[in-house]
Amino acid sequence: MDAGTVIKNNSIVDTGWGIGFVIVAWFLLTSTPTPSIPLIAMTFLVSIWGLRLFYHILKRNVGKPEDFRYASWRKEWGNWVIPRAFFQVYMLQGFFMFVISAPLLLARDTNIAPINALLYIGILVWLIGFIFEAVGDHQLKVFIQNPDSRGKLMMTGLWAYTRHPNYFGEATMWWGIFLISLSAGASLLAIVSPLTITLLLLFVSGVPLLEASMKKKPGYEEYARKTSVFVPWFPKKEKN
Repeated sequence: MDAGTVIKNNSIVDTGWGIGFVIVAWFLLTSTPTPSIPLIAMTFLVSIWGLRLFYHILKRNVGKPEDFRYASWRKEWGNWVIPRAFFQVYMLQGFFMFVISAPLLLARDTNIAPINALLYIGILVWLIGFIFEAVGDHQLKVFIQNPDSRGKLMMTGLWAYTRHPNYFGEATMWWGIFLISLSAGASLLAIVSPLTITLLLLFVSGVPLLEASMKKKPGYEEYARKTSVFVPWFPKKEKN
């Protein structure tokens, strides 16, 4: 929090989100005497996701003003911005990081399980999620860099099938991690991880905030009417 307070930019917490999971995953792996194949697989998949997200957000935010979400809260919290940011931004993120890491934590202490179909299904689900997040982010980056796109909505590529392909991708990856953890013998309690990240993205920190920003742009109503908000689907055809 000190860095965010000094530079008056709490967006720095977003940069630590992905890399934090990488640290947790490798700590659990290296502290496990005989790690299972699923735990090793989860560690590498979380590392790929976390390092890509870390680089993407760092490159996007460096030299930029504070994200509109944190800037809004800074104004709202006034003189209480430091203690409220500590608990409602930094500590809360740490709590959710712990909850979402449940598949790794629960798989760490399981007996060595034979490789089974759930491992491969989980990896496939994770790959689908990674493609949606990485490709969606890249398409949006290219769109924003085009001067002709200023003030417009991104409605092509993956964004033609879901209004939030990157958020859908992130949630899907954690459902994949959950399935891999089950292949290692983790309990169903691990489902708290994908459920938490999905609910957060759908109702708290992801979709609602971005939708509020998108509504200000021309063409939003038509785009929202035709395009699925989260789970990808074919655009609805206009009725004659």
